[in-house]
This record gives sequence, structure tokens and C-alpha cells, in this order.
Amino acid sequence: MTSQGATRQPKYQRIADALRKSIQAGEYGPGDRLPGENDLMAAYEVARMTARQALGVLQNEGLAEARKGAGVFVRAFRPLRRRGLQRLAQEQWGSGRSIWSTDSEDRELVVDQIDVREEEADDRVCDALGITPGTQVWARSRRFVLDGKPVLFATSYLPSDIVADSPITQRETGPGGTYARLAELGHGPVHFREEIRSRMPSADEADRLSLATGTPVIRIVRTAFAEDGRAVEVNEMTLDSASYVLEYDFDA
Repeated sequence: MTSQGATRQPKYQRIADALRKSIQAGEYGPGDRLPGENDLMAAYEVARMTARQALGVLQNEGLAEARKGAGVFVRAFRPLRRRGLQRLAQEQWGSGRSIWSTDSEDRELVVDQIDVREEEADDRVCDALGITPGTQVWARSRRFVLDGKPVLFATSYLPSDIVADSPITQRETGPGGTYARLAELGHGPVHFREEIRSRMPSADEADRLSLATGTPVIRIVRTAFAEDGRAVEVNEMTLDSASYVLEYDFDA
């Protein structure tokens, strides 16, 4: 007997559920083509729009991706596990390792679209860094590409009076990255705060991250504080939500 809740479930959702179970059971593996709209129309006796909606559900969940002119395929990309606490530990960047190596492990990570510039801080950055309007900051923008897929775009802002004439103002900051250089300048971070939210991407973000239609992004804004309580960096990160698992491991 069909439950009342199941009866009310839209047809496209029932089809999506069936396809999802098939993926989870291994009937369709990474990179495999899923049944097309015509196949679903025939198998479930539904309209094309219903079949299209069902495939759209799987794309929105990050389980599948559309390839123009070829169909819809099970995503072959293995999500990154972003370990929120371990990656920021001083023993990580203090020993000369990039904090991003915690996420990428042994996979191929490429950083491109690097742009380093000095500019006047806008109100948002001024509030985050606790500086007065009009203050100059150094901005570092870059995109992270893992296994050939863009996964994250980030821009860091640092007060000019701290980082001027340091390697932080260059494309390559050296072993340990920005935080190791801040420590050398006497402003090493000892405390971090992250704010996380999810939303739909702007057109520019969708283009930079090569996002499939309907894929939301995760927005993480991290502020780093030195021993004296001063904010020494604010980093605005935009992540492809289908490419990440956010992991936080802490004691009770």
C-alpha cells in the first residue's frame, strides 16, 4: 500500500529518487551516462519536462553533471574534505606547509588567476579589519583548481602598514604562505573566526568556478587575529558546494 506522503510526492522527485538509489548502489558509476530525457519519458510514461526536472534534481545535488550535446553523467570528481581546524594549526603553516595541502592531500592542485594589488579598503573590509575608511590594504586574489576542476576562488585583504614591502605583496609568498610571513613580521595569527553561509552564485562566480546550472556556492569569510587582538587578514572564499565536504573535529 502506498503511503499518503509518497502519493503526494511529485513524479520528477520519484524518478530522481530511483536514479539516486541506482547511483548509490553502483549501477551507475563515476563518469557513466544516466538515462536521457527520452529514456525516462518512455520508462516512466511522463512528459519531457518531468524527465528534465528529475535529472535537474541530481545535478543540483552535485551527483550528476550535464555535458553539452552528450547528456547527463554521474560526477566523477571526488569531493575535497576541508578540515576546518587542522588546516589552520600553526604546526601546519609554521613548518612551511601550505594550509591547502591539508585539503588536497596527494592530488594535483594548481593555483591560477593570481592577482596581487594595493587598493583602498571598502566598508566591508574596513569593518572586518577594524580600520578606518580609506585605509590602504593589499589584496591577494587566486583560484584553486584541483584535478583540472576549479573548486575555490579566494581574496585575502591585509593592512598595508603591516605587509608593505614583504613577500606577501608578491605573487609567491614562500613556504608556509601568508601566515608564515605574518609571523616573521611579528603579527602571526593566533586566533581565527570563520563565518559560513550558502547561496546561489553570481554570474562571475559561476564562470570562474565553471559551475553546473543550479549549483550553489559556499561562502566562507575567515578573519585572522594576532596576539594583540588585531585583525591581520580577512579572507573571502567562494567554494563550489558540490566539490567540498566541510569537516570540523573537536572535543566535547
